[in-house]
Amino acid sequence: MFYRPSEGHGLPHNPFNAIVSPRPIGWISTRDVQGRNNLAPYSFFNAVAYVPPQVMFASTSSKPDQADTKDSVANIRETGNFCVNIVEYGMRDVMNASSAPLGKDEDEFAVAGATPVDCEEIDCARVQGAPAALECRMTQIVKLAGESNFVVFGEVVGVHIRDDTLVEGRFDVRSFQPLSRLGYHDYARVTELFELVRPG
Repeated sequence: MFYRPSEGHGLPHNPFNAIVSPRPIGWISTRDVQGRNNLAPYSFFNAVAYVPPQVMFASTSSKPDQADTKDSVANIRETGNFCVNIVEYGMRDVMNASSAPLGKDEDEFAVAGATPVDCEEIDCARVQGAPAALECRMTQIVKLAGESNFVVFGEVVGVHIRDDTLVEGRFDVRSFQPLSRLGYHDYARVTELFELVRPG
């Protein structure tokens, strides 16, 4: 089949997210200027540069108690800080619970059962026990076409790695099985690897 997104796909469910998959999940923690923690998963997330290390995530909707976006972007606009927590298979239910549509004054850490611990380089909480966490300072927020589409870019200024994920000097994803987002309500986990060496 072929379809033009502007004209609709004619299927029972939108296939776009299923086509662009698997996608890593950025479990974004922020803290507002009043000191309230926020935690939310975003599947439009990735690393974008090595030197300096940089990441991005996109927020694509808004909520009634924020002007044009969600709590994560609103908090980052105010403070310039955010932390990316890596989601392991064992924390799938906690991650999912943190996606609940809560008010900006409600703490997703508490609601979902995640334990906050302060970051080292930024004024923000991270998820205790996450396989890794990237402390970030926002470099820019880009408004995309669409009503509430924003991409947040950040420089990684601190990296936490859980000790048991380091195997012979490598960050071994098999030790925690990272969760990835597929289409619809589907997820996958990484359980095995293979290696390809680039030519030259």
